[in-house]
Amino acid sequence: MFRGRKLLIATKHGKEQVLSPLLEEALGVSCFTHGGFDTDTLGTFSGEVERTLDPVSAAREKCLRAARLANCDLVVGSEGSFGPHPVLPFVAVDEEILLFLDLRHSLEIMARELSTVTNFASAELTDRPSLEQFAQAAGFPEHALILRKSAHETQDMRKGIREPEILWQHFDLLHLKYGSAYVETDMRAHCNPLRMELIRKTGIQLIEKIQTCCPACAFPGFDVVEVLRGLECGLCGTPTRSVRCHVKRCKNCGAVQEIWHPHGKEKEDPMHCDCCNP
Repeated sequence: MFRGRKLLIATKHGKEQVLSPLLEEALGVSCFTHGGFDTDTLGTFSGEVERTLDPVSAAREKCLRAARLANCDLVVGSEGSFGPHPVLPFVAVDEEILLFLDLRHSLEIMARELSTVTNFASAELTDRPSLEQFAQAAGFPEHALILRKSAHETQDMRKGIREPEILWQHFDLLHLKYGSAYVETDMRAHCNPLRMELIRKTGIQLIEKIQTCCPACAFPGFDVVEVLRGLECGLCGTPTRSVRCHVKRCKNCGAVQEIWHPHGKEKEDPMHCDCCNP
């Protein structure tokens, strides 16, 4: 279905550097980007353009807009989001979504990765030693920084800072003008090697999903569409919140496959049981 076709990567921030080699080798496609497509029109991390769509919808919209612009029917779009961990609120996470659209065959396949390996951080600072400490923790200069007036204002904002002299000069300018400066990690992919690595890992997962074919009709993207919880506790037999079954469904013929005990265990440890360990 894909070999010999052109595949558009909808990005302006260099994601093709890690995605193109993977996709070309695995699918036999020829990857390209389109310089006229500006993904920032759908929102920016730094707030100049509000992000109004949820991550999956944003990735899909990137794909569709880029495909129309480039007149291409095979496209990959990416969207990242950053914030507190859903369980550990003091731990930052990077969630990456990759969406693969084959408009010729009405096929959509998504991969999602969540990682705590991120330097996502920000702070309001009033002195150089604090900025130096922040920059060191953020992995500067390999990872770029952003400086601006405050968290919710974009006055005098400078993005993609990787040169120490520019960092100090711009900080001094902001400090002189406003009495403080707001610093944050630049989370755009081409400015953040940690994020780029997670995009690469998400790409590997995406390829695995594309290459998983329906056992009935061999259509690609035979993926999990439902997760059934309620794995029984090994001590008291009460259903827990752990997974007992994955349900896969073909996007083409509708064939369904249930995979019981996908994590290799038929009973859950009592430590994860709300009755045995409330």
